Amino acid sequence: MKIGIIGAGSIGLLFASYLSKAFSVTLYTKTTVQAEEINRKGILLLEGTNQSSIRVIASPISNWTGNEELTIIAVKQYQLDSIIKHLHKLDVNPQNLLFLQNGMSHLKLLENIRPTNIFVGSVEHGASKVNTHTVRHNGKGAINVGVFTGDFLRIKEFIDACETIDFPITIKNDYYNMLINKLIANAVINPLTAILQVRNGELISNTYYFAAVKTLFLEISFILNLEDPLRNFKDLIRICKKTAVNRSSMLIDLEAGRRTEIDAILGFLLDEAVKQQKEVRVIESYYYLLKGKEHRKERVY
Repeated sequence: MKIGIIGAGSIGLLFASYLSKAFSVTLYTKTTVQAEEINRKGILLLEGTNQSSIRVIASPISNWTGNEELTIIAVKQYQLDSIIKHLHKLDVNPQNLLFLQNGMSHLKLLENIRPTNIFVGSVEHGASKVNTHTVRHNGKGAINVGVFTGDFLRIKEFIDACETIDFPITIKNDYYNMLINKLIANAVINPLTAILQVRNGELISNTYYFAAVKTLFLEISFILNLEDPLRNFKDLIRICKKTAVNRSSMLIDLEAGRRTEIDAILGFLLDEAVKQQKEVRVIESYYYLLKGKEHRKERVY
């Protein structure tokens, strides 16, 4: 089975490293320079004190033809527009697409894709990109996948093989609630760690930071109309503990002067608040603070 992975950030590099154990993988990169470096050096996977070099085929995204049996899209939500435009220009209709984005704003974009099997997923593995060809696996977590359109039979071979290479995927019948659970974690952990410049675990270990976690969660719960907020809060704490030593992707993006996914995460919640005519001062404040930090970094860099 041939697998295409679009996006060579931390998740793209991590997935390419593992999936290459069972599949023929082509990793599509943003630049030709990165593709050439990966083809020359392979992907260096760091796990604790262990490291391994994995050979995969890398190619610029402009060379993607959509002929693989499954294509995994692991780019930031704000980069999806260009990917979908490229998709519409393909001579073939890709068989199966799996989207791995934070937030939920991308769901609207998926409705415009030509009929095909579309899956959405959430990834709880901790991973950080060290350089263009090196990824550090900070901790194993769950990979959840749900059907947006189509059915799971189309990728059963893929799911079964992932189990054999210790990279299991859990099937979720309700993709919307699956993404809601991940959205809650992203909407609390990412903004707070980015603003406070701390690792995930400090949001729990520091009493004052934890008070901010609870305040933000309550407002998110109010917007999402959660049926069992206590269960969702326990899930949030579990993820925070499991990724305690990790630095969130939003914190890393800010430090690197890159655009964050704040619009896909808190921006989505603000849109929901407008639809429901609800006031969300806490979410709104954090949104403006993060946009201000983005703007400041843009001017510095």
